[in-house]
Amino acid sequence: MGNTMTLPADKGGDQKSPVMTMKQKIAGAIFLLLAIGAGWVAPSLEIAWVSAILLFTIYLFAFELVGVDVAAILVMVLLGLTGLLAPVMGLQQGLVDNKHLFDGFASNAVISIIAVMIIGAGLDKTGLMSKVAAFILKVGGTTEARIIPIISATVGFISSFMQNVGAAALFLPVVSRISARSGLPMSRLLMPMGFCAILGGTVTMVGSSPLILLNDLILTSNKALPAAQQMQTWSLFSVTPIGLALVATGIAYFVLAGRYVLPSTETESSTRSTDAMSYFKDVYGVEYALFEVVVPVGSSLIGKHLDDVETEYRIRVIANQRFGEESRIGPGALARDTGIEADMVLGIVASPADLDHFVGSFGLKKLNELRAFVESLSPTKAGVAEVLIPPGSQLIGKSARDLWMRKVYGLAMIGLHRGGVTLREGDDIRSLPFQAGDTLVVHTTWDALARIEKDRNFVVITTEYPHEELRPQKVLAASIFFAIALGLVLFTDIRLSVALLTGAMGMVLSGVLKIEEAYQAVSWKTVFLLASLIPLGLAVETSGTAKWIAEQVLSVVGHMPGWVIQASVAVLATFFTLVMSNVGATVLLVPLAVNIAIGVGASPAVYALTVAIATSNSFLIPTHQVNALIMGPAGYRVPDFMKAGGIMTLLFLVVMMLMINLVF
Repeated sequence: MGNTMTLPADKGGDQKSPVMTMKQKIAGAIFLLLAIGAGWVAPSLEIAWVSAILLFTIYLFAFELVGVDVAAILVMVLLGLTGLLAPVMGLQQGLVDNKHLFDGFASNAVISIIAVMIIGAGLDKTGLMSKVAAFILKVGGTTEARIIPIISATVGFISSFMQNVGAAALFLPVVSRISARSGLPMSRLLMPMGFCAILGGTVTMVGSSPLILLNDLILTSNKALPAAQQMQTWSLFSVTPIGLALVATGIAYFVLAGRYVLPSTETESSTRSTDAMSYFKDVYGVEYALFEVVVPVGSSLIGKHLDDVETEYRIRVIANQRFGEESRIGPGALARDTGIEADMVLGIVASPADLDHFVGSFGLKKLNELRAFVESLSPTKAGVAEVLIPPGSQLIGKSARDLWMRKVYGLAMIGLHRGGVTLREGDDIRSLPFQAGDTLVVHTTWDALARIEKDRNFVVITTEYPHEELRPQKVLAASIFFAIALGLVLFTDIRLSVALLTGAMGMVLSGVLKIEEAYQAVSWKTVFLLASLIPLGLAVETSGTAKWIAEQVLSVVGHMPGWVIQASVAVLATFFTLVMSNVGATVLLVPLAVNIAIGVGASPAVYALTVAIATSNSFLIPTHQVNALIMGPAGYRVPDFMKAGGIMTLLFLVVMMLMINLVF
C-alpha cells in the first residue's frame, strides 16, 4: 500500500535503437552522394575523407540513428582507426594522430565544464540557488512570458563578463528549481536560458573566447599590412550595442514564438505531484488539492481561530502568511488556536467543492495560482504522505488534538484510514484516539517527514520523496570560493580551467560538497559529447578542409556587393563553429576575412569583428558547450535544436549584420 513515488528515468541517458527508418535510409543515401561529390572535387584525398566523415557526423546528429554522445564517440573512434587503415584509404598517415585523439578529455573547455558543474552544485547545496529561484518566482510569477525574460536577461548579463558555459551552469540549478515550483517544464526554460548565455558572450570583448582572441589576431595581421591599412584594436565595450541587440532579439524570440518552437516535456516535479495525488485518490478516495486564499478587510473570518472553521467547512490550513511577513509552514508554525487576521494569506488543502463553499461563506479571495507559498509549498519542499501508528507507539490512545500534531510534528492530518475505512476532514478525525495500525494521510514538509522517520512513534510509509541535505552553514565558504574562481577568471591571465577548478576544489575541501556529490554533479554525457568532437575539429582544421571550404565559398561571392561578401563570411563562421571550436574557426577565418575586406575596399577590422561575433551563432545542433550542457537535463533531442535554433541562427545573422553596419 506504500506510496513509492518513482522518479522518471534520466532522459539524457536514453539511446535511440539503431534500427533505420525509411526516412533515415533516404537521408543516408543523400548524404552518401554528397560525400562522394565532395570527394570528387576535393583537392586532396585527405580533405575528401575528412569531408566524408564531417557529413557522416552531421547525418548522425540530424537524424538521431544513435544518441548524440554515442555518435560523437563513434566519430572519434573512426578518426582513430584511420591510423590503422591509412594505407587502405590511400593516406600516408591517419587523419588524427592517435597520440592526440583523446586530448579533448583534457581540453580547457571540457575541464572548465566539469568545474562549473561542481561549482554550481556547491552553490545549490547551500540553498543559495533556491533563494535566487524564489526571488525570480516572486518577481516573475509562474508564467513563461515573465520568467523567460528575467532568467534570460540575467544570464545574458552574467555571460557578458564570464564564460557563457559558466553562466549557464551557474543558473542550471536555479532553472531546475523554478521548473519544479512553477510547474513549467525545464524544456520550456533551459533553451532560452542557454541561447541567451551564448548571446551574452557578444556584449563585451571578454564575453567569449573569439572576442578575447580577436585583438591579438588583429595585431598579428597588422604586421603584414602597410601603414595605411593598419587596424585599430577594439575596446571592451565596442561590441556592446550589437550584443545587447542580439540578447534582446533572443528574449523577444522566445517570448513571442516560444510556444511554437520550444518542446514541452513533463517535469519531474509535476509528474511526482500528479502521481502522488492520483495515488491518494485511488487508495483513499481523497480528492484534495492545494489552494491559496486571501482574507480581505471586512471578512467575517477575521478574529476566528483555525479550530472554529476547519472541521465545519472540511478544509485544512497548512500554511499562513501575515501581511509583510514570511510564510509560515511546518513544526511550530501553525496551531488550532492561530487567529485569522485581515490581509492574511492562507494555504489550504481541501476538495474544490469544499474550498468554494468556504470562500463563498466568508467572502475570501481565491487565487488562481500559488504566489505567497510558491516556494514553501512547492512539490520539492512539501506534499502529501502516509504515516503509520505502529504497535508500541506512545501515541496510541491520544488524538491529534491532544498532541497538537500540526504544531509539534508539522503533520497536518487530512485523512485517517482505519479498518478499511477512510475518514476525512469534517469527520472530526483530530479528536479520535489513535489505534495501532492507523494510517494517517498528512500534508507535511519533506524536512519534517525526514525527522519523523527517526521517531519510533511513527512509521513513514512514503518511501521516496525529494529530501536533500542542504548545508546553509556552508554558504559563506561556497561564496568565498565562487568569488575566488570568478576573480581569477576576470582579473588574471590564468587558464580558465585552472581558475574554475580552484573554486571547485575549494567547494570540496571546505565541505560544501562531498567528493561523491561532486562526481554526481557532472553530466558525463556532456563531457563525452564535447571531448569526442574535438578530434573532428582538429581534423577539419589541420587537413586544410576548413580553408578549402572557405575559399570555395568566397570564390563564388567574391564579385558580389560588399554586404553579400560580409554575410558570406558570417555564414562561413557560423558553419565552422558548428563542427569545430569557435577559437579554431576564428583563427582560420580572420586572416581570410581581412584579406577579402582589403580586396573589396571594406574595413578589415569590421570584417574581422564579423567573424568573431558570428562564431557565437551556434544554435543549430548541440555542439556548443552550453547546448551540450542543457541537452540532458531538459531531455532535448537534436531536432529540438534544429527547430528552435534554425530560426535563431537566421535572426542572429540578420540582427548582427544590421547592427554592425549601423554602428560601424
